[in-house]
Amino acid sequence: MRGPHNIWRLIRTGATLERSGAMNVVLDAFDAPKPLRFVAHALGKPFRWLGYKGDPSMPPATRAITALGPAYIKFGQVLSTRPDVVGDSLATQLRVLQDQLPPFPLAVARAEVEKELGQPLETMFSEFSEPIAAASIAQVHHARLAGTGQEVAVKVLRPGIEKAFRKDIDAFYLAAQMIERLAPGARRLRPMDVIAHFDGVVQGELDLRLESAAASEFAANTADDPGFAVPEIVWNLSSRRVMTLGWAEGVPLGDNAAIDAAGHDRVALSERVLRLFLQHALRDGYFHADMHQGNLKVAPNGDIIAYDFGIMGHIDEYTRRVYAEILYGFIRRDYHRVAEVHFAAGYVPPDRDVDEFARALRAVGEPIFGRDASRISMGRLLAYLFEVTERFGMQTRTELILLQRTMVVVEGVARSLNPNMNIWHVARPVVEDYIKKSIGPRALMNDLARTARVMARFGPRLPGMVEAALMREAGPPSPPLRRRRRWPLLVLVAMLALLIGAAAGFGIAQVT
Repeated sequence: MRGPHNIWRLIRTGATLERSGAMNVVLDAFDAPKPLRFVAHALGKPFRWLGYKGDPSMPPATRAITALGPAYIKFGQVLSTRPDVVGDSLATQLRVLQDQLPPFPLAVARAEVEKELGQPLETMFSEFSEPIAAASIAQVHHARLAGTGQEVAVKVLRPGIEKAFRKDIDAFYLAAQMIERLAPGARRLRPMDVIAHFDGVVQGELDLRLESAAASEFAANTADDPGFAVPEIVWNLSSRRVMTLGWAEGVPLGDNAAIDAAGHDRVALSERVLRLFLQHALRDGYFHADMHQGNLKVAPNGDIIAYDFGIMGHIDEYTRRVYAEILYGFIRRDYHRVAEVHFAAGYVPPDRDVDEFARALRAVGEPIFGRDASRISMGRLLAYLFEVTERFGMQTRTELILLQRTMVVVEGVARSLNPNMNIWHVARPVVEDYIKKSIGPRALMNDLARTARVMARFGPRLPGMVEAALMREAGPPSPPLRRRRRWPLLVLVAMLALLIGAAAGFGIAQVT
């Protein structure tokens, strides 16, 4: 499915941008240089008649992206939260991609619900409304449970969405292959791995059972977070293509006028949404990875309500500590420490110069401090970071792409509420608290105690492992090469024994 026939899809992408009038809008938003404009128009205009027409009532960029399909819509959703990158005009156009797309008919939705849940709709819901929100992959209906009258939201996948998305992502794979072959300098970014990662993430959105489980876990992790709420899943009315959850009453986080009219403090909301994301990412290692305005509301009591849990991110504890140290180093303007962390974590090849890398990081970090936050262009900052990483041979870490992308989205959401927000000022207490709890003597003792508990599980097997290794060594002589290969196992067993003793000692000391 990823063969050259997908060139047709890529040609139609450029043709659709030209036909809808979006090509110039996109080029202007990114301040594209003249050579790039010439190439873009030269590739798009000859095939203009092949482009999708789209909905003429929509603004050009929105018209083109909605006509192109689900994967393009997902990309547009991310850009809609970055007015500092694409400009206010284009960001406003793209914002309708979040939950205001054309819905599919109510009759189709009712049939899908009955088919998936295996019951007549009237036995499950006493009310079932017309679609209240329609996004790229699913749409939502307001309903009431037949038995209790509880208000709920029912999410239903679009018919045929799996096939439509497959068509889009196949074209992306082809584009990634072309980049790797025609632009060797970009191979370091592993574009094929990037697309594969994105593919896997969105495939998770196409099974609402996984989203229900993610929402349940996320709710358990954040139950004690003040000013934050997650709707409860109704498990007996949820399946692969249908999800039912508690109704979230509130004002959309992207509607500043409504937020002001309701009397909410936008500055406080902007700081809270950023702090919450950092807490979830650092404290739990499990975070909402699609936190654009269309997935957030402000409840009447001022709580931020999150929903749409199709994309969730996970990072292991070691990586969380590394990123916390990097972020903390930038906050303290200790660029040499940031450079050392990069080298220690293996993010930068060991043959590079740490002092030179620290100086490059200083050039990235210093413009952030001492300036009005509204004058800082994250687009330019990210562009410079790309130059630095390329120069020092850093490779894209596909497991962290979701974290990096979500950080960009959350900052965009926060700044849409408060353009003058200083992200470093807001982030500092969260990062400092994590550093105190996760890096230092207390964290070391906790790590050793956990290690002792894990090693204790293998304690009964350890004597047998040592005896077996010794018997193999005492057996008939073996060729030198094979005998040398056995020594690492014996050394490993001995080290494990020593580690058990040391860890157990620390654990006992901690308990006493």
